[in-house]
Amino acid sequence: MLTDEGVAPGYAAAVAFPRKLLNDGEELVLDLRPHWLYLAPATVLLVVSVIVSLFVAFAWDPGGNGGTAVKVAALVALVAALAYFGLKYASWATTMFVLTSDRLLTRRGVLSKSGIEIPLESIVTVFFHQSVFERMVGAGDLAVESAGTKGTESFSDIRKPAIVHREIYVQKEANDNRMRAPQPGGSTAGISVAEQIEKLHALVQQGALTPAQFEAEKAKLLGS
Repeated sequence: MLTDEGVAPGYAAAVAFPRKLLNDGEELVLDLRPHWLYLAPATVLLVVSVIVSLFVAFAWDPGGNGGTAVKVAALVALVAALAYFGLKYASWATTMFVLTSDRLLTRRGVLSKSGIEIPLESIVTVFFHQSVFERMVGAGDLAVESAGTKGTESFSDIRKPAIVHREIYVQKEANDNRMRAPQPGGSTAGISVAEQIEKLHALVQQGALTPAQFEAEKAKLLGS
């Protein structure tokens, strides 16, 4: 499992994705928080505020009401920077980018919650982008194009996006293979051949599959 600590298995994220939200037989593959770049602006602002406040408090003393006003302003700025950092950190800690053996999903929010869930079988294409600096620090953006009405979903500040990009395709292929695996009674993973062909036809109508791809997949299902 890829977690916040890197790519080695066996590590647990600081605030792990709740296992109770997994379906029966579903396995957790990736459990990530945003890259530390997400916290960089708030961190820089906080450090600058601390330095300015220390300078005003101990090294700068013009005297008079003007000096007092500057010290009060510096203190207010420091409190505001602390509050901003606290909010950003809470947002970072409660934002999850999760890949399982069945779906890709996100959860975010401190008080109110929001999320996105994309079944692996509906994913058409995955893109990732990194600037030169992002490549140096191991961050980047990810975009997932899915069939149906979802369209394209974008995710920013993803850790190791090239590895995540590859793992999504690995899990998608494994999920597709499970869906096609023969089951007792002539069905495939609980879905009959006729239902699978109907799903493929729907993907053609949505533009996710070409007619040629449809015919090839149909031939595989019918064993011809």
